[in-house]
Amino acid sequence: MPLSRNSNFTLVFILTTILLDMVGLGIILPVLPDLIREVGHEDVARSAVIGGYLLFVYALMQFTFSPILGNLSDRYGRRPVLLLSLLGLTADYLIMGFAPTLVWLFVGRTLSGISGAAVSTATAYIADITPREKRSQRFGLIGAAYGLGFIIGPVIGGELGEISPRAPFYAAAAIAFLNFLFGLIVLPESLTMRKRRRFDIKRANPFGAIVALRQFPAILWLLAVLFLFALAGQVLPSVWNFFTIEKLEWTSSQVGRSLGYFGVLFALSQAFLVGPIVKKIGEGWTLIVGMFAAICAFLGLTIIDTYVGLYVCLTIGAFSGIAAPSISGLLSRRVPDNSQGELQGAIHATNSLTAIIGPLAATQLFSYFTVSDTAPFYFPAAPFLAAGISVTLAAAIFIPAAFRHHLFRKHAEGRVYETPPIANPGEISHRPSESKNEGDA
Repeated sequence: MPLSRNSNFTLVFILTTILLDMVGLGIILPVLPDLIREVGHEDVARSAVIGGYLLFVYALMQFTFSPILGNLSDRYGRRPVLLLSLLGLTADYLIMGFAPTLVWLFVGRTLSGISGAAVSTATAYIADITPREKRSQRFGLIGAAYGLGFIIGPVIGGELGEISPRAPFYAAAAIAFLNFLFGLIVLPESLTMRKRRRFDIKRANPFGAIVALRQFPAILWLLAVLFLFALAGQVLPSVWNFFTIEKLEWTSSQVGRSLGYFGVLFALSQAFLVGPIVKKIGEGWTLIVGMFAAICAFLGLTIIDTYVGLYVCLTIGAFSGIAAPSISGLLSRRVPDNSQGELQGAIHATNSLTAIIGPLAATQLFSYFTVSDTAPFYFPAAPFLAAGISVTLAAAIFIPAAFRHHLFRKHAEGRVYETPPIANPGEISHRPSESKNEGDA
């Protein structure tokens, strides 16, 4: 029998589900060059290009299915969507582990992208059970789960990759299935019947979900900032493995440990820094601080290629993790409760769109400036320079929009300062409008 939705076990399950999605991405990073070379018999530069296409397929599926699953969860509830996604992840890991050809690797990444799209539903679940004024802090826990996944995934992939590039996937399949069984026991439904609404296929597409939210002030501006910031964030998981192999001839274990180090600091920053910093200076200024850390880290990687220097840049970059929960908090506070699934679907779709563009752009830049005869000079760090420029553009968009929409204003405990909720025509039942002093989700 599922427990109360406010049970600690429920929160643990949701965070574990999100963690597993990141593990699924991180576990492949250290072993991807070796796995592609084993299956496709390619060199490092060509493997980087193929790796970019694998990440592209994964992201394309997430981009397509995030709003669909988000809207389905607004109609049928969060629980069934989350449990089915874990079964999909289990199947994906097994396919990747047994893949005999490159085609099967792409099949596995396709299924993983569809299943991983349920992260938007998991985020909506958090919004369901959390008071509005505490959502940034809870979203920080989500970011910490991502960071922890970025620790566990690369470390498992790097260490087990020393045995076989396939071994990490068998371990991940077992973990995903165990979490599915855990969810059957502890996960209640968080969305009550009176908050549900009809499924509308017009809204259940990536762009439809975004357009449907344009009625709320600042939403589109914040999604644009999120797009540019997340686009830059795609560079590290896309080319870090190939970059360090090219520059320093690192092994899969060294790659995994470096990403694990980054993940530890990333998780700590989101778990312990987001809440206090937001309380002290507000979500808007917290976002600015996070973007500044990202710019420093990316630009540092373009001029530093020593072992110690790379770790210094990873350290600085990890503290940029306080930015993403701030964006999510700003967005979540500006839509009503019965649109949280749709909002998280739009956020996840935006992130997935960057994951479509980012890996392809980063790996192509890396390959061009590494082995191409037409490149003006040898510059494998070119993707990091592009990432720094992208974050700078995000800051340039956010600052004037933040002043215009009062996003730098510190909110008092329990106070919600977005516009009053606007009822959606597709609702099953309508709720009374919430007051601006209401503190509960």
